[in-house]
Amino acid sequence: MAAAADATEAAPSLVSRTEKALEEMPQWPWHAVVDAVKQCQRLLPLADTTGAFDAAVSALVSHMAVPPPPAGDATPTTTSSPESSAFRFSCDTKSSSLSLRGSCISRTWWFEDLVVLSPGTVERVAAALVARGGAGAADHGVVARFLFYYLKCRIAGAGAEEKKAMLEAAVAAMSLLDRSAVSCKGLFGILRIAAPLKQLAGACQERLVAMIGRKLDHATLDNLLVPAPAGTGSLYDVGLVLRFVGAFLRGGAAGEPARLKKAGRLIDLYLAEVAPDPSLRPAKFLELATALPAPARDCHDALYRAIDVYFQVHGRLTDEEKMKICRGLSFEKLSPECCKHLARNAGFPTRAAVQALASQHTVLKSLVLRDPAHLKPVAPSTGAKRREACRHDDGAGGENDGQVILYAGRLDLTLENQNLRSLLDGMHWRVIELEKVCSRMKTQMTKMKARRGAGRTARSLPRMCS
Repeated sequence: MAAAADATEAAPSLVSRTEKALEEMPQWPWHAVVDAVKQCQRLLPLADTTGAFDAAVSALVSHMAVPPPPAGDATPTTTSSPESSAFRFSCDTKSSSLSLRGSCISRTWWFEDLVVLSPGTVERVAAALVARGGAGAADHGVVARFLFYYLKCRIAGAGAEEKKAMLEAAVAAMSLLDRSAVSCKGLFGILRIAAPLKQLAGACQERLVAMIGRKLDHATLDNLLVPAPAGTGSLYDVGLVLRFVGAFLRGGAAGEPARLKKAGRLIDLYLAEVAPDPSLRPAKFLELATALPAPARDCHDALYRAIDVYFQVHGRLTDEEKMKICRGLSFEKLSPECCKHLARNAGFPTRAAVQALASQHTVLKSLVLRDPAHLKPVAPSTGAKRREACRHDDGAGGENDGQVILYAGRLDLTLENQNLRSLLDGMHWRVIELEKVCSRMKTQMTKMKARRGAGRTARSLPRMCS
């Protein structure tokens, strides 16, 4: 009975000691706190239920917010990471490799000591760093550097399940960070590692796509050339790029013209790269060509060239299918050179060529009518004087470039516009000639049918009567 009473009195003393130790943990030396976190990892889920794990992580984060410990404690360097890794991650948005030199060292001294932690613990530590407020709040860029550094050091030689756990933990932690803190190149590096891991959680994939999509204006063509999944028959994963574009627009980029135009130029390059793929369906190509809103492109020349290549490779497309794809083109945004090329391009439907020339003519005419200040009246003169005036204006340069000249109150179209009109006239005659050919073919077919009917009647009679 006495022993039981002593145990009852000792129990509260043990609990109070434990609570006091947890409260004093932030005052422990750095390596003692790191060891406590490692021990808590091994005692899960018991350490979670008692609150010891949260206390250890909180103490760890409080140590990270202060300057590096005295000399003698380990300071991470880039040489400690495995160089045999097939993937290199970016330290920040402006660097292509992890750098811990110079002023960066003062904020990243703890990287090396935490690389040994489990993926779940790393996710918790990163979340605690982001959630910490006040003067000791963590720089999101530093947290992103640590996550890339962790993957770089641990991914080589890891098994499929280990890789999956590390990638899911890193992506979950990165999704809490500011968009500008995470490297676009590093995200694509994660994507390439994750591609063979088909069991990656759906939520993790969606987070990764969303993060890449929000930084689409920082991506390069090489980043977007992700191979298509096995068995699809396509060269590149166009569907994935469409998901990136969707995330980019949902992230509010539609209201930022500069970012929108950068993404437009990138998608035009991607279209030119995937256009020669014989397995790319017309509907998918059109979806990609029209994925961005109209303000993303000031000029449609690059889009026209991509469509031209697509038509050349997919020679079996009908005119109706081609016209559907041509709806993605804004003929008003084509340069005169591309408009001329389209008019002579046998791969494009005749209707598209006529619409392009007509729209160019309309644009030039509306420009003249809308900007009368650019009209330069000139007194009536002989043909020689007119030619001299034209030569003078062509060589003058400056603010006179592109001005439309009126002679004797009449609008004299520029040479560019005259060429377009002549091409339009030629196209009109081409349509008339095609109609004539069709009419003759119909007449010939009618005659052939009549002859076949007469031939059958003749063969039914005796030879001497035929």
